[in-house]
Amino acid sequence: MKLQDFYYDLPQELIAQDPLLDRTSSRLMHVDKNSGNIEHKIFSDVIDYLNEGDCLVINNTKVIPARLFGTREGHEGKVEILLLKRRENDIWESLVKPGKKCKVGTMLVFGDGLLKAEVLEVVEDGNRLIKFYYEGIFEEILDKLGQMPLPPYITHELKDKTRYQTVYAKHDGSAAAPTAGLHFTKELLEKIEKKGIVIANVTLHVGLGTFRPVKVDNILEHHMHSEFYMIEESEALKINKAKEAGKRVISVGTTSCRTLESAATDDGKIQASSGWTDIFIYPGYKFKLIDGLITNFHLPESTLLMLVSAFAGKENIMAAYEEAVKERYRFFSFGDAMILI
Repeated sequence: MKLQDFYYDLPQELIAQDPLLDRTSSRLMHVDKNSGNIEHKIFSDVIDYLNEGDCLVINNTKVIPARLFGTREGHEGKVEILLLKRRENDIWESLVKPGKKCKVGTMLVFGDGLLKAEVLEVVEDGNRLIKFYYEGIFEEILDKLGQMPLPPYITHELKDKTRYQTVYAKHDGSAAAPTAGLHFTKELLEKIEKKGIVIANVTLHVGLGTFRPVKVDNILEHHMHSEFYMIEESEALKINKAKEAGKRVISVGTTSCRTLESAATDDGKIQASSGWTDIFIYPGYKFKLIDGLITNFHLPESTLLMLVSAFAGKENIMAAYEEAVKERYRFFSFGDAMILI
C-alpha cells in the first residue's frame, strides 16, 4: 500500500486558523460508511445520527501547556522544549531545539530560574530525557510558563487557551488536543444524554507521533510512536453493556478509536486496562469494536487519514475529501467534522 494513495490536493486557505465562536456551529459531513452517500449538516445535528442506547466514547485527556522557552545556563541563546511524555515523576521525554546545543549534562533555565532542567540522555529520534528542578507544584509552574503546543499549520496566536481544550478535559498529559471533541459543548452533551445515549470516557494522552509525517513510500514500514491510555472499569462496563444490547459504539475522534481498538478483545469486548499503545490502523484492518466515528478532516498522507479510510473505505473517504474541498469545508484541528456511520 503506497503513501501516494492517500494524497489529496488541499488549498492552503482551507486550513482553519481560528476556532469558531460557537463550538457546535462547525459544519458536519455525514458519510454513510457502507454506501459512501454524503449529507451536509451543522455539528449540532450530530444528535440526529445517535440512537437511544448507543454509547458515545469521548477522550477526556487534557492538553498541557507543553511548550517552554528558556536559555542554557550561562548562555544567551534561546532554547525551546516541547514535553512529549512523562517517563517518571520529574523526568520527561522532550523535543529540544536547537538539539545540537543541548548535549547530555546541559542545564536549562526557564522563567528567571523558576524552573530548571538537566539533559539526562539522548533517546530515539534525537529526543531528550529532561529532569526538571523546581519548588512547588510542577503543573502550576508549567501553567505559568508554558504555552499551548499548537500544530505547525496553525500560524495565528490562540487568544483563549480553553479553545484548544475539550469541555470535558480531565486528565493532564496530552501534547495535542483530541480535536474531534472540540465541537462539543456541555449543553450538547446534556441533550445527547437526555436522548438516552450513554457517554463513556477513555483517556489517551496524545503525543506528537500521531501527527508525524509518514516518510516511507510503503506505509507498512511506518512505525507509530506509543501513547499512554487508560480505561476504567465503570467505563468499560458502559461500552460492553451497549454492545451486549445490540446497540452501537461511536467513537469521538481517532484517539478514542485507537484506545478502544487497543483494549478490545477479539470477540468485541472492552477490558478495563491501562498501558501504552502504538496501534497503526490502515485499510485492511478488521475493527473489533467501534460502529461509528466522529472525526475532523486530516492531513494528506497522514496515519489519521489511513485510519478513517480503514473504517469507511478508501474510495468513500477520498471521494468525501474531494467533496469537502469543493464545498470549502474547513480542515484540521479548528476545522469542520465528519460522522462516519
